Amino acid sequence: MKLIVVAVGHRMPAWVDAGFSEYAGRMPRAARLELVALKPAARGGPVKRVLEAEGERILAALPAGCMRIALDGHGTLLDTMELARRMARWRESGRDVAFIVGGADGLAPAVKQSADFVWSLSPLTLPHGLARVMLAEQLYRAVSILHNHPYHRE
Repeated sequence: MKLIVVAVGHRMPAWVDAGFSEYAGRMPRAARLELVALKPAARGGPVKRVLEAEGERILAALPAGCMRIALDGHGTLLDTMELARRMARWRESGRDVAFIVGGADGLAPAVKQSADFVWSLSPLTLPHGLARVMLAEQLYRAVSILHNHPYHRE
């Protein structure tokens, strides 16, 4: 199973790139983690138009046939063990899994509607770079649980 993070925002601070790379590098071959960073749409027009433009870029960047997990503050909250259980089911489906992180204004309704699941990392508003690092760490933690690796302790 390949895990792909499709995220709007291509110029992140060095600590974001380092954090994401750290956890991506720890992933086993059976669950490779890749990042597809998309350039944000030009600001200045109506937010709806910005969201639509970014939504089109996101949908075009998603691999065909992948499971789509949209990250949104209004999505379903999961604890780490539930994430691991869901990842086990996703792995059994045989499909790659794409995690979608929107830009400064969130995700276009069309992207959320096309998602197989809408997940909230936290009810807090997070900077997108931090959300990227948190996502990578939680994916690594869930995979560690599935492989009985001692990284996760309850």
